[in-house]
Amino acid sequence: MEAYVLEWLNVLGRWFHMIAGIAWIGASFYFVWLDSHLRAPRYPDEAERLGIGGEVWALHGGGFYRAQKFAVAPPELPEPLHWFKWEAYTTWLSGMFMLGLIYYASAEVYLIDRSVADLSTSASIAIGLAFLVGGWIVYDLLCRSPLGRREPILAAVMLVLCAFAAYALTQLYSGRGAYIHFGAMLGTIMTANVFFVIMPGQREMVKARADGRAPDPVHGARGKQRSVHNTYFTLPVLFTMISNHYALFTNAKWNWLVLMAIALAGVFIRLFFTFRHRGIVKPSFWAIGIALLTAVFVALMPRGAGTAAGEATFADVQAIVVARCAGCHAATPTFAGFAAAPKNVLLDTNERILAQSQLVHQQAVVLKAMPIGNLTQMTDDERAKVDAWFRAGAKGE
Repeated sequence: MEAYVLEWLNVLGRWFHMIAGIAWIGASFYFVWLDSHLRAPRYPDEAERLGIGGEVWALHGGGFYRAQKFAVAPPELPEPLHWFKWEAYTTWLSGMFMLGLIYYASAEVYLIDRSVADLSTSASIAIGLAFLVGGWIVYDLLCRSPLGRREPILAAVMLVLCAFAAYALTQLYSGRGAYIHFGAMLGTIMTANVFFVIMPGQREMVKARADGRAPDPVHGARGKQRSVHNTYFTLPVLFTMISNHYALFTNAKWNWLVLMAIALAGVFIRLFFTFRHRGIVKPSFWAIGIALLTAVFVALMPRGAGTAAGEATFADVQAIVVARCAGCHAATPTFAGFAAAPKNVLLDTNERILAQSQLVHQQAVVLKAMPIGNLTQMTDDERAKVDAWFRAGAKGE
């Protein structure tokens, strides 16, 4: 029953996290687009009287829209005034729920890889939380320092620090654990930007206008900077959210470098679109993003011969699968925490092992992604036997 309840919590948590993330990213992308498309107001007299800095006319869903942005603030505050914050908060809260449910509650399965670092469950959780909090503190201090006024240098420093974080995480956790914590660190920075910088600044601007004072434009400028940073973090975070399904990346020899290359590709692709929104086409940004993805594609391409050595019979492989894989991949899994076989892959009969031979070889030999966290201690010699059997034609008895 416990595994059944956990399965429901897993699917509902993922669903909610995805919905909240779509709402947040959609709002973020829209406002970046909106800012980039602001044009001089159509009615100058109205704009001068009300302090309108720019506007956008749009057509959507059968209706005409006119969105205006004030240079600082309107003469009077309207009711209601809509705030965009809960999209960020619910995305982060649901993400932390999933991080706890999957990676912390089952740290021995998903987070800890003892061939990488022999960590206790409590230590692995403490380190993960330290990366989340520490990442925000370092980033915020940099933004508030003189570097915060020199965006190219700030970006270069952040790139180096992110590369260090990616490398450090892959030296502490399983590949999937490292990737998800890298994404969670960036996601925490994004949410903290909203909670600690953007929202307080907006509250101060609203209070100033309510008190009859002119709002300090520094709050708007600071919020805009953090908002722009958030939009560039978005694509790397989205990649890490799906990365646990792709051991090709998380289990690569240089997995931290793969992570940085794909994250950087996401940043450049997003840069291309933000500039394009302003009418500036920079093909070089798109080209750099595609080049980075191509480099990863080539680097991870299978190179032929693996670990095959000697000969192996189906009986050898069947014994290995029963001992190392069938605890999870059975009609009724015996391994704690699994209500059903992962991805509905069943390996509890000879016929099923033969039917899934290619998948077994891919996951256990090529990617070394299974057994997950190598909890059942599959040895290199056993992987070599599976490899030899598969290359010989994956024949039954």
